[in-house]
Amino acid sequence: MSPRQLDPGIRTALIDIAARLLTEEGPQALTTRRIATEAGSSTMAVYTYFGSMSELVREMVNEGFARLQHHLTHVERTDDPVADMALLGRAYRHNALANRRLYAVMFGGSAPGGFSLTENDRQHGRYTLGNVVECAARCIEAGRFRATDAEMVAHQMWTATHGLIALELGGYLIEPYDAERCFEAQLVSLMVGAGDEHESAEASVRASRRRLADEVASAPPALAEKAPAEKTPAEKATEEKAPAEKGRLRGGRRSSRRAFRADGTAQR
Repeated sequence: MSPRQLDPGIRTALIDIAARLLTEEGPQALTTRRIATEAGSSTMAVYTYFGSMSELVREMVNEGFARLQHHLTHVERTDDPVADMALLGRAYRHNALANRRLYAVMFGGSAPGGFSLTENDRQHGRYTLGNVVECAARCIEAGRFRATDAEMVAHQMWTATHGLIALELGGYLIEPYDAERCFEAQLVSLMVGAGDEHESAEASVRASRRRLADEVASAPPALAEKAPAEKTPAEKATEEKAPAEKGRLRGGRRSSRRAFRADGTAQR
């Protein structure tokens, strides 16, 4: 099936379906047949868009961080950098709750089994932390945070927020200390811990809460990637194979159809 006949949203659908199967049923559920059936597509769609199952798992991680970046970049830069910082934390949490399954894959909450991730794969999403580093530097420059390493401040914000969200997604935070109450208190504590005055931190955190709906929650979702106009991995492989196949046919030998293994590589 030509990729140009596929629904432009099929790539995103395949990623979301694969993430759901991985988190709910484990790596044994990640088969091209199962994913294609869930998507109402052909198994060839997986190879057309990703080349192999291993690449599909890698793209789950990449897509998860792309969605996180989409949320973070909707936080506007204002003259209250501490409120901006708190809103970045809210955007991080909003993304995690909106994309629970991808979030689990991004940070290893769902083991990909035999489809292993490299160190580069795991570090791929660190570019999203740049938003927090830049904001921390502005907080320091404004005199709201202590003069220190902005990257360390960003890491402290990240690790603390991620820890709370992990507990929230796991269902561990319950009333009277539910996730919402703990998160609001944590935001103030993080700002104070970085050097802000308690009263100023509370005011900025309140302001960030008012901005959440307009800047983050109501932002349009990231656009689904359109069907590729350039040649896909399957098309490129076909073109590269064509001269050799043609030569074998001229030599009187019959060409044979190549089958895919589970990892997406072609069998001889």
